[in-house]
Parts: sequence; structure tokens; C-alpha cells
Amino acid sequence: MSVINPKYMIKMEEQLVFSKSKHDEINQQLDMERIPNHIAIIMDGNGRWAQKRHLPRVAGHKQGMQTVKKITIAASELGVKVLSLYAFSTENWKRPSSEVSYLMQLPVRFFSTFVPDLVKHNVKVTVMGDITQLPEATQKAVKDAMADTAHCTGMILNFALNYGSRDEITQAAKKIAEDVQNGNLALADIDEASFGKYLMSTQLGQFANPDLLIRTSGEERISNFMLWQIAYSELEFVPEHWPDFDEDSLRSAIIAYQGRHRRFGGLKNQ
Repeated sequence: MSVINPKYMIKMEEQLVFSKSKHDEINQQLDMERIPNHIAIIMDGNGRWAQKRHLPRVAGHKQGMQTVKKITIAASELGVKVLSLYAFSTENWKRPSSEVSYLMQLPVRFFSTFVPDLVKHNVKVTVMGDITQLPEATQKAVKDAMADTAHCTGMILNFALNYGSRDEITQAAKKIAEDVQNGNLALADIDEASFGKYLMSTQLGQFANPDLLIRTSGEERISNFMLWQIAYSELEFVPEHWPDFDEDSLRSAIIAYQGRHRRFGGLKNQ
């Protein structure tokens, strides 16, 4: 029978006390009356998280899937209206085929186990991006998840799958040109509001534009994600790799957001 070193036990207890103290401090700072309606997250750093642990990159993606589950429930419980997650970009096809194949399997695994929890928390699944280019099994998993949660009226969990913002804007411009050409839209009626209705985010209604954009792993890039929609979003770049991002990380990012004054191009005192 092995004996646990008492010094190790003391260290573990100290870590637990510190974690609880930090958690309590974060909760005290959080203003529940000013939770952002739409949070968008660039989930970065899965591969680097795995490599730091001498694991294959796919191990990071697997762990990252568990983080998606935790953050989805946490955001829903905080009262977030829309959580948009950048799951697979149009540029991600350039990665090694083995990694792409694994990434294509993740939605199947994710939804097969998580849809009951989504329904339990009244979370509705939506997707933006060209899912017709995804494998049939992935398409089916995504469509089934949307159908199974279509009745939910709580938070919207919006996945960006095979999505790129430049492609989204290009496709919107083509549709507008086609409508003008066919006489369904007058040139004079094209403005920001009408253009926005041609974007993939129009399904999100009044919450189409993120209030807060978070990117994990310390990188400070937008990477072709919702370029039109984040024109006036608050940006928060955090050092944690996505698998290490947790409920307290989310709350801390929201606290940072709450400490800013959103002027939308106007003056502070307006």
C-alpha cells in the first residue's frame, strides 16, 4: 500500500484554498447586470497545449472539446445570449490531412454526447460557414444537433465551421449583386443594415455583432473571423491555451470587458 507524502497533501490543500480564494474574488468583481449579450471566441492553442505535454496535436483538440462543453454551460448560466466559437476556418484545410480528419470527427463525438446537456440548459445550436464541404457524417451530426435543439429558447451556441469572414463578405456581395440585377433590390437601398442581412450572422438577429471577442493562447490576431461583425467589439487576448481556459477565465475576460467604456465612435460623456 502506497503512502502519500504529507508535504504533497499540504501543497494540494494550499492550492485548493488559493483557487477558491481566486474564484471568490472573481465572482465578487463580476457585475451580473452587465454581462455581454454576444461573446465570440477564437479557440486557439490546442496543438501547442499538447506539444508542451509531449502529446500529439490531436490530444489538444480532444481536450479542447471538453473545454467547449464547460464554457458553453458557464456562458449559458451567466446569461450570455449568443456564444460564437471559431471551430474550423476555411484556412484550416491546409493542415496535415490526419489532423483535418480528426477535426472533422470532433463534431460527431461532441454532439453525440453533449446534445442532451444542451437541451437541458435550453441551448440552441446554429452554424455559420459552408458545411456542404464537410464530410457527410460531420454534416449529419451538425444538422441533427440543430434539429434536436431547434425548440430551445435560451442561449444560442453558434459554431463557425468551414467559415472565413472574407468568404462570407464575398458571398454576401455576390448575392446583393444578383438581387440588384434581378430587380429585387434597389442600388439606393444598399446600406450597412441591408448588407448585414446578407451575412451568415443574420440568423442571430439583434445579437449578430459580438460585444466581446476573446482569443486564447496569447496570439493577437483576428484570423479572418467575423471581420464585419466585430467592428466595435471589445477585444480580449488571454495567455491561456484553449484547453486551459475555464469558467474563471471566462469571468475574468468579462470583468475586463466591464471595465471598458464602449463609445462606438462617440465621446465618453455622450
